[in-house]
Amino acid sequence: MRILVGADDANELTDAVVDDLRARGHDVQLVPPAQWPEVAVKVASAVAEGTADQGVLFCWTGTGTAMAANKVPGVRAALVWDPWIATGARRWNDANVLVLSSRLLTVEAARAILDAWFAVERPDPDEVENIERLSQIEGRHRR
Repeated sequence: MRILVGADDANELTDAVVDDLRARGHDVQLVPPAQWPEVAVKVASAVAEGTADQGVLFCWTGTGTAMAANKVPGVRAALVWDPWIATGARRWNDANVLVLSSRLLTVEAARAILDAWFAVERPDPDEVENIERLSQIEGRHRR
């Protein structure tokens, strides 16, 4: 899987997640550090355009990059703080961008989140209509 990773500030957590993704066999590309809105839009745009299968974003809280990424049509960025949320974001929302807090998470917690994120191969069939509704809502609000 091709995964684009971006952070406004590289640190021990971002380095550990990149190493973990590569160890899982993913083709990981890095966005050069920049202000969080620009990093988020670069990652989200690559996912929306199909040049990346998924994205991983970091910022201090994770909130800013999640908000910016979700402005890009076709992106479903999820701010995740534990494995249960990661599983739900993939299973029930078909999230395609994982957003992590650089402040909140330990390396061990991030690895557990990645385990949960990648354990879900496809959305819950019972949620497909709801996921499609997200696209419909997005379409009604495009400028």
